[in-house]
Amino acid sequence: MRVLGIESSCDESGVAVYDTERGLLAHALYSQIEMHAEYGGVVPELASRDHIRRIVPLIRQVLAEAQLKLTDIDALAYTQGPGLAGALLVGTSIAHGLAFALDLPLIGVHHLEGHLLSPLLAEEKPAFPFVALLVSGGHTQLMKVEGVGQYTLLGETLDDAAGEAFDKTAKLLGLGYPGGPALSKLAEQGDPTRFTLPRPMLHSGDLEFSFSGLKTAVLTLVKNQPDDKQTKADIAAAFQEAICDVLSSKALAAMKQAGVKELVVAGGVGANKQLRQRLNEVAAKRKAKVYYPPLAFCTDNGAMIAFAGAMRLQQASRSDSFTVRPRWPLDEPQKSA
Repeated sequence: MRVLGIESSCDESGVAVYDTERGLLAHALYSQIEMHAEYGGVVPELASRDHIRRIVPLIRQVLAEAQLKLTDIDALAYTQGPGLAGALLVGTSIAHGLAFALDLPLIGVHHLEGHLLSPLLAEEKPAFPFVALLVSGGHTQLMKVEGVGQYTLLGETLDDAAGEAFDKTAKLLGLGYPGGPALSKLAEQGDPTRFTLPRPMLHSGDLEFSFSGLKTAVLTLVKNQPDDKQTKADIAAAFQEAICDVLSSKALAAMKQAGVKELVVAGGVGANKQLRQRLNEVAAKRKAKVYYPPLAFCTDNGAMIAFAGAMRLQQASRSDSFTVRPRWPLDEPQKSA
């Protein structure tokens, strides 16, 4: 079965074709970062308009690379939520239009389910059950995953997500948009021991997160330190160290609670080099294994949507109603049908 996947939840237009027998056939992505950088963040209306311009050309590009025609597609998958309502509507409209015209089955995919399953696109794949750490600009969650569609929420952030904290801290340091990658690059030149920052909820005894206090601590530090490059690099390194300490500690605690030895890390923050190094180190000490998606699939992309859609369709799941879900709990994905 060949599934055409469409991702349009925020500021990246992604399209891919996944074949359940041959794997990923082709994928393409257009990022709106350059456009939104002028405003210091995503402008929802501009994002929606750009998706309209990009998705159809991307579909043509992906089909050409896969040496397929639209009539060779067996099903369609699209991001139904969560995300920006207007952006979601673009991908939803195109997917429903194609499904109607070609008389094909259709499935609305949970954006975070796409991220969660994306490590299965790698050569070295995790086996169910495992714990998933979802870390992105809008979400920080720990889930127990027993199979496709079988997710139990173990803990999540009570305020800012890890990626959001990265972006806000980067802004405090005068870095450009997107802030997360810029901060990580600056942190490589810094001394993480020069400043001491809090590790929010590190010893809370549960699997919840909170990063707003860490951001506030950075704000106070920035106001009371000289405005030079080395100081900024040291603050960035200290901030990143604090984030990695909290995420790695909570992830290991979640694995222990769930009784599993495999951890999946997905979402944009999952590409962070320091976080990967820390997780690999602490997991090795516990004789556990950490799995990551290919770097190209850490951020939003069509491949994860096509793959998740294929897995859902193999379970006879379908979603024919024309709706989007800007807010959508991951442990309730079946409500889309």
